[in-house]
Amino acid sequence: MSATTGGGPVQVLVIEDDPVAADAHALYVGRVPGFTAVAAVHSLAEATRVLERTRVDLLLLDLTLPDGHGLRFARGLRAAGHPVDVIVVTSARDLAVVRESVSLGVVQYVLKPFAFPTLRERLLRYAEFRATAGEAAGQDDVDRAMAALRAPRPAELPKGLSAPTLDRVAALLRAAPEGLTAAGAAEAAGTSRITARRYLEHLVDTGRADRSPRYGQVGRPELHYRWLAAAGSVSNV
Repeated sequence: MSATTGGGPVQVLVIEDDPVAADAHALYVGRVPGFTAVAAVHSLAEATRVLERTRVDLLLLDLTLPDGHGLRFARGLRAAGHPVDVIVVTSARDLAVVRESVSLGVVQYVLKPFAFPTLRERLLRYAEFRATAGEAAGQDDVDRAMAALRAPRPAELPKGLSAPTLDRVAALLRAAPEGLTAAGAAEAAGTSRITARRYLEHLVDTGRADRSPRYGQVGRPELHYRWLAAAGSVSNV
């Protein structure tokens, strides 16, 4: 699906304080047909300058910026009558923040860390919603338009994996710049080595981590797993 309209591709401004994450998000945006990243900035002041001189249709907005909170920035844009849409991209899991985002008209709320398919799916749903036009013939048309923004049920994890343990292993890996072995992850997470390896391999399979052999003095090489920054080191998320 293309998000282009008569005015061309959807112009996206990435606002993210982590430069590595900002570049990764901009790269992701550019990989989705019908979207283009006009800039990736690291503060609200920079974002304001871009908005003053460039047409922007959509913000990918982090919430914790060095010069203010993203939702206060969004509220100011709404009060000024700015028509830009907002997708929040954050690590904030407080449901009160989610409710406030909804009240401000935020169209999607994406938790870091995430892989490219997650953002692609949200952008394509936004494009579908954006493409709705004309007058609704009835409630069904309204419901279909609103449903375009709703994400589908998340894909189920492989049998035997749990979301809380996956989150814990992912957090440990993100916090280890030199990477972790399955044994190291198991000790830190309080699981068995085999269990830790299953979660680490799942992170590799979903594009959030990679693995490489490390050779010791004797025996077979040991696999080291490393978090991929482009998958969302982006974790302040």
